[in-house]
Amino acid sequence: MTNFYRYILITLFLLIGGNSLAINAYDFSFTSIDGESQINLSEYKGKTILVVNTASLCGFTYQYDGLQSLYDNYGDDGLVVLGIPANDFSKQEPGQENEIKEFCETNFNITFPMTSKEIVNGKGSHPFFDWTKDELGWLDGVPRWNFHKIIIDKNGNAIGGYTPLTKPSSKRFIKVIEKALKI
Repeated sequence: MTNFYRYILITLFLLIGGNSLAINAYDFSFTSIDGESQINLSEYKGKTILVVNTASLCGFTYQYDGLQSLYDNYGDDGLVVLGIPANDFSKQEPGQENEIKEFCETNFNITFPMTSKEIVNGKGSHPFFDWTKDELGWLDGVPRWNFHKIIIDKNGNAIGGYTPLTKPSSKRFIKVIEKALKI
């Protein structure tokens, strides 16, 4: 089922009074950056997922290094970093998926999974971000700039959102990741 149809079905269910629907991050999927496969968040059950909207021409692009370090240091403990390129903010991700992938691999040695470009804020945004807005509120659940970070716990629940000002190397942020991983 495509994300669009899944989103329509969930929305209709909620509108007719199905507010007890237990939806979580595992109900969402993205197209991989290579366009050849789906990244189903349900594949990461039992893991902590760090979802980050990214952009190659942003002043926060240096955070790719910190995200890769988190992935390298905590991947074996169950951390998945998921990069979601977005061109929503000042058109700072203008490239095509193959260009974005090459940029990330060449400049930052990125090995964590990345998706195709998505809309992360406003009209036409990916349903995942509509869900995180409902779960975490507008301040934490909606990216308002590139490199907004959303943490999903091992049960698929959104447990926190962090602005781009929170660096992946921040001791406070790492403590939150470790707590979610229960290290």
